[in-house]
Amino acid sequence: MTPDAVRSWVDWLPAQARPYARLARFDRPAGLWLLFWPCAMGVALAGDWEAVALLPWFLLGAVAMRAAGCVYNDIVDRDLDARVARTAARPIASGAIGLRSAWLFLVLLSLVGLLVLLQLPARAQAIALASLGLVAAYPFMKRITWWPQAWLGLTFNWGLLVGWACGADPAPPAALASAYAGLVSWTLGYDSIYAAQDREDDALAGIRSSARRLGDRLRPAVGLFYLAAIAACGAALWLVRSDALVLLALVPAALHLGWQAISFDPESIDNALARFRSNATTGALLAAAFAVTLPVPSGWA
Repeated sequence: MTPDAVRSWVDWLPAQARPYARLARFDRPAGLWLLFWPCAMGVALAGDWEAVALLPWFLLGAVAMRAAGCVYNDIVDRDLDARVARTAARPIASGAIGLRSAWLFLVLLSLVGLLVLLQLPARAQAIALASLGLVAAYPFMKRITWWPQAWLGLTFNWGLLVGWACGADPAPPAALASAYAGLVSWTLGYDSIYAAQDREDDALAGIRSSARRLGDRLRPAVGLFYLAAIAACGAALWLVRSDALVLLALVPAALHLGWQAISFDPESIDNALARFRSNATTGALLAAAFAVTLPVPSGWA
């Protein structure tokens, strides 16, 4: 049984709804958390509590837009997915959902995303819309570059910029740039782990990935990606609040990433999937560290 075929709560849905839930990956929430936590980190860098109140909207947006991204990705990749064992059973590749129905579902999810967009300040709306080019190009990256994981990093962490733009007096651009670079490095690490599951099938299908490119160097490379992520995030937090507390706040995330890098086994599909999924916890730990930079509410002082 492939990872995509594992039974979940989706199997309890009405028969007609199950393929759509699987297409949207509602049964596999790790991806939506990986999209949401950078938004939460950006909200922390926004520097005010009014932006924090937008977090429920960001969560709804993460659910809808991660689902929309999966639908779009599967539409574009339907032929490649059919040639990879782990993805051959996906609803579009297997024919369970037709192209017209998939496009209609994508439009519906995008309308939910539009509702969320309208709740944000104008500057944040403009930055969010600027991500559409990255999103549209992502499925094609595996055909033209060995580093589609880097492009995913640029795309999946765009919420950091959107959250930052929700503040009236946000962190300086240098801190934002350092944080963004750190999160891109984090994504390079965890998505390279994810890609380790498919190296043999990807080679047969002609799909490029960092896992294939790095070969025997994959495991140490993941460690270096994670080290760069912590260093860049630490620099970002220091630029916002230069005291030891912000660096101490990063220790739990650093330890968690260290455990991943040390225990990662590129030859084990189960190990790679488990280490990838554990990054939902990493995101929460990173968001907690970023939250240290928020100003103390006036009533608490």
